[in-house]
Amino acid sequence: MATNPTKAPAKRILPTGIQDFPKIRESGCVYVDKTPQIYPLISGAPGAFFLSRPRRFGKSLLCSTLGAIFEGRRELFGEISGRPALAMDSLDWEWKRHPVIHIDLNAGNYVDDGVKALRSTIYAETQSVARKYCAAIDRADSPASRFKYLIEEVCEKTGEKAVVIIDEYDKPLTATLGKRNAHIELRNTLKGFYSVLKSCDARLRFIFITGVSKFSQVSIFSDLNQLSDLTFDPRYADLCGLTQKELETGFEPEIESVLKTTGRNRGEYMGKLRRFYNGYRFTKDPLTVYNPFGMLNHFYNNGEFSDYWYGSATPSFLVELLKKHRINLLGLGKMYVEFRDFGNFDIDCMTAAPLLYQTGYLTITDYDENRQRFTLDYPNEEVHAAFADSLVKHGLGLPPERGEALHFKLIDALYDGDVDIAMNAVKLFFAEIPYDIVGDKEKYFQSVVHLIFKMLGFNCRSEVRIAAGRLDTLVETPDIVYCFEFKLDGSAEEALAQIDDKEYAYPWTGSGKKVFKVGVNFDFEKRNIGGWVVNDG
Repeated sequence: MATNPTKAPAKRILPTGIQDFPKIRESGCVYVDKTPQIYPLISGAPGAFFLSRPRRFGKSLLCSTLGAIFEGRRELFGEISGRPALAMDSLDWEWKRHPVIHIDLNAGNYVDDGVKALRSTIYAETQSVARKYCAAIDRADSPASRFKYLIEEVCEKTGEKAVVIIDEYDKPLTATLGKRNAHIELRNTLKGFYSVLKSCDARLRFIFITGVSKFSQVSIFSDLNQLSDLTFDPRYADLCGLTQKELETGFEPEIESVLKTTGRNRGEYMGKLRRFYNGYRFTKDPLTVYNPFGMLNHFYNNGEFSDYWYGSATPSFLVELLKKHRINLLGLGKMYVEFRDFGNFDIDCMTAAPLLYQTGYLTITDYDENRQRFTLDYPNEEVHAAFADSLVKHGLGLPPERGEALHFKLIDALYDGDVDIAMNAVKLFFAEIPYDIVGDKEKYFQSVVHLIFKMLGFNCRSEVRIAAGRLDTLVETPDIVYCFEFKLDGSAEEALAQIDDKEYAYPWTGSGKKVFKVGVNFDFEKRNIGGWVVNDG
């Protein structure tokens, strides 16, 4: 008797590019339940809160979810479209319908139109809410007065206190960091706009403001002294982003599908996921999270490893801004900062730490309680390799058409164990760097080599601590280990001798990989590699 083959389970709908909570729930998309983290935030006394997170970390979805809760849309939190009920459905929540004023400042063309774009965006956003609640606010001209009348009108119409949710509050400011006059004018307009929240405090049930940056030094929220900052609060470290547990439980069907179709080993695959995508940390506590945008696209593309988050917005503007403020482009990893440094996001006093941390290119990797000092570094391999590529192309001025040809030559040489071809390719990289930006220290040349290897996706570490000291740079392929030691205006033989004398390569002997010890000398007059010697014994 013939039997029917087992029917493959239907592929789940991943909400790639969807930030609207009702749409996700009503269309049956996968949703990682964040309502257990949301509930403590909203269930206490009326409050005003601020949260800063990098772009595409789920802030807009969080805002949309909060809006649905305060609008009393309980039907979205129960069983729906074949998806189980969310935790919020069974928690002790009032489900009262509050008027929700949800404003998103992301859409304006602030670079070209400045305050005009801000006024237009605020007009459109407030008008949309006014129509929803049949509120009349046309008598108001300025952004601040429209906002004030809107709050008063919706409270009068509904008989309830209003909820204000502002997403991308800082987009006008981050977009104009390179245009000082426009930036300051926008800043002053926004200061007046946000001050309305203080004067209308008695009419507000809940305030939630989110964006990428913390402009605390410019006092944009100076009048809003009731605002609680959640950015570094360990209780809300996973309010945005995916924890390891959430990834493994929430996306188990997608993980199994990748393993089945690619034949990968589960342990190796999960390890690569962590190294490539995990690592974002926002508090003193060691909890790290994945960027949800990157993970959704990874699973949507059946486990393809690519720079989804990084590639969604090339940071050439960021590199140019760092160059303009004379920030060392080659020393961005392992930065040490104090807590107060995170608020130093001021166009007149720009430093690398808050800019790179708040935009997501660096993250917290350690906290020293005794020194009260944070260590910042690249969060994962995706960001490190992709940002190295941007630094080489934009920061060092390497022509893209030359870079592509050198990529393949250097990759093939390192995988094949041909050190001479590899070093000649590195020399060609140096030859393309404009003469006037070449540094005069050994660290500069070492940093460029490190960036080149990371740009190509190699497992590359610099200043590697071992028992006998520090190895300048270590590069690994699946079959080969390269131990590099560098000198400036010395000799390659001297560098190689240091590797042997200090036994820098010893930890990798017996690893099953071939070990190359490479001594390299940089010639400052030529602004390039002067020579190298190799020992593969």
